[in-house]
Amino acid sequence: MANITLHGTPIKTNGELPAVGSQAPEFHLVDGDLNDVKLATYAGKKKLLNIVPSLDTPTCAISTRKFNEFAKQRDDVVMLVISADLPFAQKRFCGAEGVDNVLPLSLMRTRAFAKDYGVLIENGPLAGITARAVVVLDADNRVLHAELVPEIGEEPNYDAALAAL
Repeated sequence: MANITLHGTPIKTNGELPAVGSQAPEFHLVDGDLNDVKLATYAGKKKLLNIVPSLDTPTCAISTRKFNEFAKQRDDVVMLVISADLPFAQKRFCGAEGVDNVLPLSLMRTRAFAKDYGVLIENGPLAGITARAVVVLDADNRVLHAELVPEIGEEPNYDAALAAL
């Protein structure tokens, strides 16, 4: 169980992020066309998982826009933004913001991803959605970088995540 904060108030996640060097857990998420998507869908490519509580918050929007800009320069990496938002809301956000280089994925059918990656918030007003985290995987799904942002309202360490790629 990891301890993080929301505006300085302590909250807990259900576990820990996958350790650097470990094999990333498989996942099942939902894309913008309501298709089930697995980690294996992106086999053979490096992956950056930008895990956010909701795209409808300022910090989540900022990190998504920044990773979208970085993705323009990296055709060897799939950048995924994973949130509890419905795919319809994710599509609306991406369209309104001109975000077309990251792939939004939703937890709408199950919270298994959040549990398996140790980012499910267990208490407080955001219980049931994800903490803010970034996980970078190599082409074989080994974890190269894992950051659980200690304060939900803060941005991740972009430089560390991009350096891991």
